[in-house]
Amino acid sequence: MRVHDVTAGAETFTCNAYLVEGDRTVLVDAGTMPGVEEVIADHVEDVDAVVLTHQHGDHVGELDAVLDAFDAELYCYADHPRQTEQLGDGDTVRIGDETFEAVYSPGHADDHLAFVSESTLFSGDVVVYNDGAFDDGSFGRTDMPGQSREREIESIREILDRLPEGVAERSSAARATESHGVEHMYAGHGDEFHGDVREVVERALERAERREPKYPEE
Repeated sequence: MRVHDVTAGAETFTCNAYLVEGDRTVLVDAGTMPGVEEVIADHVEDVDAVVLTHQHGDHVGELDAVLDAFDAELYCYADHPRQTEQLGDGDTVRIGDETFEAVYSPGHADDHLAFVSESTLFSGDVVVYNDGAFDDGSFGRTDMPGQSREREIESIREILDRLPEGVAERSSAARATESHGVEHMYAGHGDEFHGDVREVVERALERAERREPKYPEE
């Protein structure tokens, strides 16, 4: 499964929008970078679906342009005029080569979903890696109207509960075919992470549970 951050070259504020190639070509969030559909077309000819983590403006600004360019389906939690399928907690969706479970995870946004498979977490804005506030595990801001730190904490705990556990180490031959837990995290902001994702999410939870302002101006 190949994942490309197609908004990496943006000069304006945007989320990370991830193009996932595989059995089913899917864009996770659309971002706000003008011309993102052209960047996508440099990688693939078709996009089967766009899956939204949530509908904040920095995640959907170029959504219509992408849907128009590729005639893609739209999967999301909250209603949207171009929605093809509504996703709820526990629903599954094929992204690339893997089946992902949707985890309803409000706090930063009332319509937020994270997506977890045997190897990968698309965490949206609930958990991020490096975001300028914290390194190696942070959480989405909760100081804006309609946001809630308490719900955010509950959501991070829920994501932790839903992460698959890795198997115990055995022979080298067995390790070649066994899952060792979630090792890839793609967040809505900051850097992608490859390693022990559970540790990153646990650090984000610990920091959120301090209930201190994430940013000094909060």
